[in-house]
Amino acid sequence: MPDRARGGEDRPPPARFAYDLPTWKEITHLLVNLPVSLIGFVYVMCVLFTSGLLTITVIGFPLLAVGLAGARQLGRMERARARRLLGVRVEEPSRLPLGRTHGRLNQLWLMLKDPVGWRTILYDFIRMPWGVFTFCVTLVSLFVLWPVLPFIARGLTNVDRAMVRALLSPSDELERRIAELESDRGVVVDTAAADLRRIERDLHDGAQARLVNLAMGLGLAKEKLLEGQSDEVVAAMVAEAHGEVKLALQELRDLARGIHPAVLTDRGLDAALSSVASRCTVPVTVTADLSERPAEAIEGIAYFTVSELLQNVSKHSGARSASVEVWRSGDRLLIQVRDDGRGGARLDGGTGMRGLAERLDAVDGLFVVDSPEGGPTAVTAELPWRDRTAGAGSGSGSGAEAGVSRKG
Repeated sequence: MPDRARGGEDRPPPARFAYDLPTWKEITHLLVNLPVSLIGFVYVMCVLFTSGLLTITVIGFPLLAVGLAGARQLGRMERARARRLLGVRVEEPSRLPLGRTHGRLNQLWLMLKDPVGWRTILYDFIRMPWGVFTFCVTLVSLFVLWPVLPFIARGLTNVDRAMVRALLSPSDELERRIAELESDRGVVVDTAAADLRRIERDLHDGAQARLVNLAMGLGLAKEKLLEGQSDEVVAAMVAEAHGEVKLALQELRDLARGIHPAVLTDRGLDAALSSVASRCTVPVTVTADLSERPAEAIEGIAYFTVSELLQNVSKHSGARSASVEVWRSGDRLLIQVRDDGRGGARLDGGTGMRGLAERLDAVDGLFVVDSPEGGPTAVTAELPWRDRTAGAGSGSGSGAEAGVSRKG
């Protein structure tokens, strides 16, 4: 019976004195070993030799990175050959998270330390002598050791099976998570830097400028008062300064709300999302089915996700109405924002949607956009719930395991 839980491989039938289909597949695999091993060995030697010589130039390491990417493709073909001829079913390794890594140097470094590519190179390197040996033994056995060839083929292909499982299987979960976390760390750092620049810009262009005008206005009013100007002139200048104070306070409140709204801290996600919906130019219905509150960090991400989506509805959708639904499904927080606008929203359509997807991905979340041309648009976000007492650092299930479900 296939053991798919731990390795995903199909165990071959026991060897016997019969040239059935599995035996002929094994013999074919052994005879094909020589040309396939030769191709892999030549590729590895060319990649290592050429990139090694060129490491003294600027193109050596990029060439090695491309060679490792090509080795991944060779490994993919070998896994397919093993599935077809040997019945070994090894899962495909995860793709490198290059899309979540900002900067060419970061992407290059991620490709250079790819464990899947390096294990495939090792596989192709040691396969050359093994390919020659299995080809010669199988060819001789076809004419000399015909009666026992099924047993010989089974023994030799069992070694092939072991090599495929050992060297061409996906990276273990720890390696995969390390690569993802390193990529996500870059996304989080870039997002935090962008937020700091936005806060600095808002302070400089908004509240700071108004406070400067306020100081100048009060200074002029003081001079007028000392010069004995009429009370009406001074009162008008003080009234203007008072108006600047109110505007500066409003801008500071808006800025603080953009960092972390007080209503979210005090009253939770339901009230905070209702507050966001009230500022949307389109009528929005908010439905929140939450018996308790998720972790603070998850609440914040959920709030800003809905806020960004409703801004998109106001600016770009042309919708007449929209809705926001929030509910809990197991250990996941589900959010769905719908509108009846013109549709056509895409993850690659601009930095806003892509930024939301990257922010959710950094905390093991999912972001799915369903927006055909002509509408309607439905955006579903899924976040780990994470117990509020445990905080944002607690573990969570993966989005793939929980799935993006719809509240019934």
